[in-house]
Order: sequence, then C-alpha cells, then structure tokens
Amino acid sequence: MAYGNNARRGGAASSRGAKPGARTAKGAPKGGKGFKGASASKSSKYGAPKGGAGARGKFSELPKRERRAPGRPYRSGEAFANERGEYRVSNNYAGPHRPRRPRNAPVDHFDFYDNDGVRLQKLMAQAGVASRRVCEEMILEGRVTVNGEVVRELGVRVKPEDVTVQVDGMTVQTNDKLIYMAFNKPAGVVSTMEDPEGRPCIKDFLRSSMTTRVFHVGRLDVETEGLLLLTNDGELANRLTHPSYEVPKTYLVQVHGPVEPGIGAQLKKGVRLEDGVSRVDTFKLVDSTPGHVLIEVTIHSGKNRIVRRMFDAVGYPVEKLVRVEMGPIRIGSQKQGTIRNLSKVEIGHLLASVDM
Repeated sequence: MAYGNNARRGGAASSRGAKPGARTAKGAPKGGKGFKGASASKSSKYGAPKGGAGARGKFSELPKRERRAPGRPYRSGEAFANERGEYRVSNNYAGPHRPRRPRNAPVDHFDFYDNDGVRLQKLMAQAGVASRRVCEEMILEGRVTVNGEVVRELGVRVKPEDVTVQVDGMTVQTNDKLIYMAFNKPAGVVSTMEDPEGRPCIKDFLRSSMTTRVFHVGRLDVETEGLLLLTNDGELANRLTHPSYEVPKTYLVQVHGPVEPGIGAQLKKGVRLEDGVSRVDTFKLVDSTPGHVLIEVTIHSGKNRIVRRMFDAVGYPVEKLVRVEMGPIRIGSQKQGTIRNLSKVEIGHLLASVDM
C-alpha cells in the first residue's frame, strides 16, 4: 500500500503496518520522504527532540561541552577546576565556593627579615615540624619565635643559617649544614678520629663519601661500649660536655653478683675518689643471673672513667659497661658499630636540653 509505505518513511508518528486511515502528526504531510514533523526521529539542535515522547529534559538541551561532571576538565591536559582554585557553575549544579586566601604583604619590620630568604612556615615544614598549613596556624597563634622575638604574622622571610627558630620553646633545626649523628661504639674502638698506634677509631666507621668534618662529643674509654654523639656544631658540643648543664648519661653496668644491700644507697650518697666526691643520680637493679648482676645507673658527671672508679670504690669492679642514653638521645635498637643521623625531633630535644 503506497499510503502505508510513505508513513513508514515518515518517522515516529506512524508505526509499521499502519492502517490507511491513521492520523499523522499535527501539521505533517501525509506522505513522502522529507518528513520533518515535531515527532521526527532526527535529533534537535542539542541532541534530543524538543517535544514528544523522546524529550530528555533540561540537561539534554545543554551544549555538549557543558554536559560533563561538575569540576571535570573540558579537555585532556586541562587542570581540574579545584586545582585552578575555582569551582565552575552549570545550569544544573552549583558546586561549593571557597574564596582564595588573600596574599600576605611582606613583613619587613623585623631585624632578621631577609627579602631573599625562605618563608618561615615553609622553613618549619621542611624541618619536619608539621605541614605548612599547621605551621601557619602556629605562627598566627604566637607559638613561634625567631631569635627570641615572637612572630604572629605570615610572610616573614629568613635565612635559615642566620636565625634560631623555636616552637613552644623548642629549637627547630633549620641549618642543613649542621650534622648530628649517633654512633654505637663497639668495645676496642678508640674515641678519636685517628689513632697513631693504628687501633680502630671512629673514622673507620664513617662513610668514605662524607666530606664534612665532624667530631665526637665527650669520650668513652676503649672497653666501654654504647652511645657516642658526633656533630660539627661546636656550641652544642661545648654545652653537652660543660658541667654547668649537667646533662644526664645512663649506663648499664655488669658486675659480679650478688650485690649486697645498701650499695645503691652508698653510691647515691657519694663515694670519695682521688679527685673528690662523686655520686650517681639513680641506681636500679635490671637483671640477675648466677654470678652476674646488671645495674642501670644515671650520672651527670663527665669525669674520666667515673663509673668504673665509683664501682671499684664500693668493691664491685665493672665487668662490662654500656652507655645507653645521653640527654634525650637513646641508643635503642641501633646495631653496634653503626652510625645514624638524628631525627629532627631528636635534634630539637637535644638542643632544648642545653637551652639552645
């Protein structure tokens, strides 16, 4: 039937096998190729019919480039909206709006301000204090001092090697040229960088690629094992060894046992040696095996072989001696004969222990 064939060519208004008397779309011709009525199958300008059963609503009427997920880039390689610091708004979605923080004007009224320096919050973050955002909050709260002066404003620039930065009274290590290391010295090693007699010394354990000269803080006699600090910070080394700062040092002492009661009290009270009276700050029995006793003592004296001489004076010669702690630094599980760099937190505590 010619009428039915023409209707099938027309589109959605007529179905397959339509009867001769079926109604066509309003205003549409009754036959022929070129049927372009309101219910035609061809999409409208924006990819969907403007009316009839196939309409998809507002979203379909948007240009194709606008039909993307909010915040997504338009094309490959373009930054996301939130990476550009903005949020795009479409007809159907309005994302959250977060205004950009205003830039802070340079703060140059401080004596330590350096226009070519590093921003204070960035310097603190690099030193491991916290994230840069948290460091900014610390500054605004007045918890940060530079050369003893409280800084409450952002935008301060400083030279790391020329300033002392403190957070809550604790010094932040900002000078990368200063080195702080912990050495677990084995027995038989001399506490010197070089030994004319050819005995093992500290230099033998340093990396051959290390070009910066460091020196040891204090000494341990040849047979004593344990913690020895190495640094190129002369001021710190002087304070750690100066008697006025009374930096505590903790040792594990092995003697022949059993130990009579009252020895600990005698050592705390003080024993007279050839160079004066010396005493321990703490005395604690740690372990006991048949014929041996392990004791932990803490002293702040830096006299030569002081622990061995004190135990000799009370009748218990030392069989083995290990220094496990110096100030806030502990040897922990560090292997014997190894050298490690102190962490930023350890350095901060170490400097604070001697008022630096």
